[in-house]
Amino acid sequence: MTSFISRLQKQARGFPTIGLLALAVSSAASAATTSLNQSWDFYRDDAKSADTVDKVAPGAWTKVDLPHTARLEAKVPVNSWQGSAYYKKTFDAKVAPGEQAVLRFEGAMNVADVWVNGKHLGTHLGGYLPFSYDITPHLKAGGGNALVVRINNEDNAITGPKPLKDLDYIQYGGIYRDVTLSIKPAVHISDEMLSNTEAGGGVFVTYPQADKKSAIVRIKAEVCNTAGEARTAQLSQRLLFKNARVADGADNIRLAAGECRHVTRDLKVDRPQLWSPKTPNLYSIQTTVSSGGRQDVVTTRAGIRRIALEKGKLLINGEPTFLRGVNRHQEFPYVGYALSPQADYRDALLIKRAGFDYVRLSHYPHSPAFMAAADELGLMVLPGVPGWQYFNPDPAFGAQVVKTCSDMVRRDRNHPSVLAWECSLNETQMPDQLIEKLHKTVHQEYPGDQAYSAGWVPQTYDVYLQARQHRLDDKKPLPNKALIVSEYGDWEYYAMNAGFNQTAWGDLKEADRSSRQLLTDGEKRLLQQAKNLAESHDDNFKTGAVADGYWVMFDYGRGYAPDLESSGVMSIDRLPKFSAEFFRSQRGASETSAKWGGGPMVFIASHWTKDSLPQVRVFSNTDEVELFLNGNSLGKVKSGPSTTHPNLAHPPLEFDAGRFQAGTLKAVAYLNGRKVAEHVVRTPTEPVKLGVAVDDLAVESTDGDLVFIRARLLDANGSVVPDSGKAVTFAAADGYEIVGPGTVTTEAGIASVLVRVKGGKGAISAEAGALRGRL
Repeated sequence: MTSFISRLQKQARGFPTIGLLALAVSSAASAATTSLNQSWDFYRDDAKSADTVDKVAPGAWTKVDLPHTARLEAKVPVNSWQGSAYYKKTFDAKVAPGEQAVLRFEGAMNVADVWVNGKHLGTHLGGYLPFSYDITPHLKAGGGNALVVRINNEDNAITGPKPLKDLDYIQYGGIYRDVTLSIKPAVHISDEMLSNTEAGGGVFVTYPQADKKSAIVRIKAEVCNTAGEARTAQLSQRLLFKNARVADGADNIRLAAGECRHVTRDLKVDRPQLWSPKTPNLYSIQTTVSSGGRQDVVTTRAGIRRIALEKGKLLINGEPTFLRGVNRHQEFPYVGYALSPQADYRDALLIKRAGFDYVRLSHYPHSPAFMAAADELGLMVLPGVPGWQYFNPDPAFGAQVVKTCSDMVRRDRNHPSVLAWECSLNETQMPDQLIEKLHKTVHQEYPGDQAYSAGWVPQTYDVYLQARQHRLDDKKPLPNKALIVSEYGDWEYYAMNAGFNQTAWGDLKEADRSSRQLLTDGEKRLLQQAKNLAESHDDNFKTGAVADGYWVMFDYGRGYAPDLESSGVMSIDRLPKFSAEFFRSQRGASETSAKWGGGPMVFIASHWTKDSLPQVRVFSNTDEVELFLNGNSLGKVKSGPSTTHPNLAHPPLEFDAGRFQAGTLKAVAYLNGRKVAEHVVRTPTEPVKLGVAVDDLAVESTDGDLVFIRARLLDANGSVVPDSGKAVTFAAADGYEIVGPGTVTTEAGIASVLVRVKGGKGAISAEAGALRGRL
């Protein structure tokens, strides 16, 4: 796992820059990319009095590093911040005649105005995608350049979606992704966000043909000449697998002054290592343009694969596949969207470990770091444009949605993990003209037969996205196209009307029948959530869908309500609920990976306390499970489809203990008659200590990383005591910074604080009354 960071460092210019990994790939004769993430001055205009940066008092600025959120929010956000804020810094840039300086922002929420040395470069609308500026003519010869950014995240009728008071998630604020400066030689590979040609800019990789025998890797690169005279150049392409050369080729070109040209080359690969969710094999492509003794080198990660989406069928490299999936909001407690690349990777790792192979990126483009992690771990993703139950008839709104679709495809087109493009305003009545335009934009930006548009309406789009709650109310026949169950398992259990108007819940179900259950809601309700998920996931197989996406992976904060949306299979602090283990049991026992684990598993969904039901539920992906109570067998139960779950290969298994007896439950799982896994749960006694640990999932931390520290209430046997609401106070040494409050309460026996790594040396301690723990 630790090699993930070093690999991305080596490939930092091969895809959009990622957090602390925005490093230069340079030599004495190559382009250089520098991170501008460090040491910004920041001012939040809470008084709404600074309409220009000059009106900010000199002593009002604070020092911050990027990624940065405009304001730390409460774990359960109430009245989340909206307004304007300023960021400024100085930087040096040495640019020789003919070179180009490109300033790039990966994400700034939501409207960003940028100035360099007093020159207003432009206003960018939309907070989820990158934007770049050629700042060459605005730089000072002697250095000391002034960069100023004003961001605003107030409700915006052109970018949408709904006003925060009606929105079911929070967009947060700030420059929450990377900022970089690239100094490019006169002849160079263009920045794809600066290119004004259709399906153009940068490096674009496609696979016209790919199977186990051979593949064609088609590489299109845009080469630009910003020198004042014509230049000749050589453009070379080299394909590598595990650092070994697979194929290469070169082209000689001549460019007029100021000319940009796309050059395409096909590389043939014999017996390619194909990419799929089970085998996420990745190649790298080194694109080098050389002219006048200077080079520009761009490295692109690539996964050779072919997908086909038809009614009732998804073929990945010719293999029929059903993708079990989940929706994800990208926020963390307190910092919102301002995640470290390692935190994004851990999210992807948790999703893969939980038995999922597909993620719907709700309801906006997620970070470059998460996309890169999906490629590496084998998670197919469905990126989407920002949109939820909101439409503005102003033509500027439609133009913004189309541009967002185009930019999203352009940023993420080289990721093999992309299944389709959700250029559709979720649960929004869209005009036919806009639907047609969005569908065409996907295919214009990604020509060929490997791009699929997806939308929640049945017409026009290549893939139909239908939430389960809509299907339950919709008696119309399904269209003759691939179907993905976009959401399920939450809303239909929460509100009987299952409609779109979240401000008028007239007929709510009882709380203990909902899928929205916090870890603190107790064993009975967590079992109900898992029951809902098993039932609805089983039901999805009746539709002929090629994939489904449970709503949602992680609990998250909401704009319109002062609570957490708690249907996650994990808490907002990334702690698993019983339902995460249910999904883990749905992955076959034979599927394993050195990166994320897998293999045979068994899990007892019980804390086995006096409040536990004697009917014990067990999740396993094996043939048969035997449950023991205090050494006495409660019998064996075979796995397989049942009358209640006819479509699940591994439905939940039930054992009857007759009555609660304090002691030990042990589940033993068998595969082909052989014991392959076991799980033990002991009745907890009084806590005697705190077990403190860093929950980094063995992903190496660097400065700026965000990671959870856990303090567990442990009894004398080392069992977690699943008490909720017990206050625990954390203290961290100088190598760590606690983000948010230092005193938190336990959830099912575990207290979590988020820390930012600042050197990573020194102890972290926790105490709860007389209980102590130290890391």
